[in-house]
Amino acid sequence: MTLWVFAYGSLLWNPGFPVVEAVPASLDGWHRSFCMRSIHHRGTVENPGLVLALDEDAAAVCHGMALGAPAASAEDTIAYLRERELISSAYVERYLPLTLADGRRVDAVTYVIDTDHDQYCRSLPLEEQARIIARAVGGRGPNAEYLHNTVTHLVQMGIEDADLQWLDRQVRLLCR
Repeated sequence: MTLWVFAYGSLLWNPGFPVVEAVPASLDGWHRSFCMRSIHHRGTVENPGLVLALDEDAAAVCHGMALGAPAASAEDTIAYLRERELISSAYVERYLPLTLADGRRVDAVTYVIDTDHDQYCRSLPLEEQARIIARAVGGRGPNAEYLHNTVTHLVQMGIEDADLQWLDRQVRLLCR
């Protein structure tokens, strides 16, 4: 049986595990936003960056990609994802129902924000997000690179995200 993982940010362009199937997917009731301060991968404790997380919102739908990992590597995939995504406990691992573009419904490992965690930062103005992203750098590189790669892959998939596209343009201006 395939292990499904929902990709909505960096997993789109850097899954880090074997993928045997990738299908556009939607997740009802969740909104993708830069609502998590990054103190490891795309920022530091002294100069936090921002990374995408899923914030619960009954009226929202998040479009991304369902990544199918082979059953034989399911344990290794989960171990890898936990090491990568749960580094500071700001994400919570959940199995949530996705609707795949081909009509299938699957439960997928999905990392959502812990709204009680101190790295949670809901509703920062886009201008402030752009300033933070433009200057932050962490263990996996510049925060701006994370934004640009994610937006590029969303656009390639045909997913419109007006806020992220605005941030992408603004951060490019700030980084000149």
